[in-house]
Amino acid sequence: MPLPNGVERELVEIPIPPSGRVDVFSGVARLSGAIWAAEVRPAGPRPSTAVLIVHPTANFLGHYALGTLAELGVAAVGLATRYVGNDANLNVENCLLDIGAAIGTLRGRGYERIVLVGNSGGGSIVPYYQAQAERPTVVAPPGGVGPDLTRADLPPADSIVLFMAHPSRARVSMEWLDPAIIDESVPFGRDPDLDAFDPRNTPPFSAEFIARYRAAQLARNRRITAWARAQLRLVTAAGHWPAGLDDLAFVVHGTSADLRFLDPAIDASDRTIGSTLWGRPEIADYLPAGLNRYTTLRSWINQWSIDDTNGDALRWLPGLSTPTLVVGGSADTGSPPVVLEQLHDAIGPAKKDYLLIDGATHYFEGRPDLLRAACDAIATW
Repeated sequence: MPLPNGVERELVEIPIPPSGRVDVFSGVARLSGAIWAAEVRPAGPRPSTAVLIVHPTANFLGHYALGTLAELGVAAVGLATRYVGNDANLNVENCLLDIGAAIGTLRGRGYERIVLVGNSGGGSIVPYYQAQAERPTVVAPPGGVGPDLTRADLPPADSIVLFMAHPSRARVSMEWLDPAIIDESVPFGRDPDLDAFDPRNTPPFSAEFIARYRAAQLARNRRITAWARAQLRLVTAAGHWPAGLDDLAFVVHGTSADLRFLDPAIDASDRTIGSTLWGRPEIADYLPAGLNRYTTLRSWINQWSIDDTNGDALRWLPGLSTPTLVVGGSADTGSPPVVLEQLHDAIGPAKKDYLLIDGATHYFEGRPDLLRAACDAIATW
């Protein structure tokens, strides 16, 4: 994305502690001992405030908000964690180490204030990070691997922003899981009584269908978790071949079947009905590039299991003392206003604000004016 006049960009190398596991395919990335961030700031003297934008896996080196934030007088930093483009092996707690390393690097570059922004899926890790920076408690992460956060270097941010954010990857996964898939080995064997795409179940959906559908989504999430736990016991059992293997990959089909994609009456907003962040829901449901399509036994338990993951903003926000801003759009398909309200309502005693931008979609497509309004709110905060 071209930068505005008077703004400059620099690639920043951030040293990180290694995980000790082969959890990144590329040896170049795995052995480098570093992750990268794009620092975009006004030309001239470095400003006192840096806005650090994070997500567990998205490549934010070219984030759409960096140039606009820099125009508004702050340094905007887009981070790429060690899991950039790699949902499959992700460990939430390692993402927290990456954020801590980034904040430490920015402090070392002279920034007096750090505003930590969880964008989209970044909303699942930013409150968790700040909670562990304030009062670390997590010794043994879900899934059986990952760092002891009570021994980690996690410098706190000065304030946090939840920007077009999800509260939890596991909650999103559960709310989007297709309950019509009742046998994980038969992706197109569908139960018509739980099929939101079946013409017999057209919107507006009845309260009875919605309740049954949501219960079946939760049940499917828990079935996959139980299966992952059983498989993990087998894979790691003594005498299992090959010795030393401690995880296994698998595929999850049917991951974009939220009833809100089809029924405008459910959590009504300005969103476009019949569409997801990846196009039509019946296609996105099976699209190879879909949400949580590829994962491993340990990573499913760590990030996608509704009962196990620590990456849940609604768990950590009530105890934070950090000023928190929630910013979203009324036309966002991925993070509708009802989700933003859940985040705002969960904030405890900390100073808080909420801005809903009329007409803004998840990526502000074609609306630079609305993007500027969002960035202005963040820069002001």
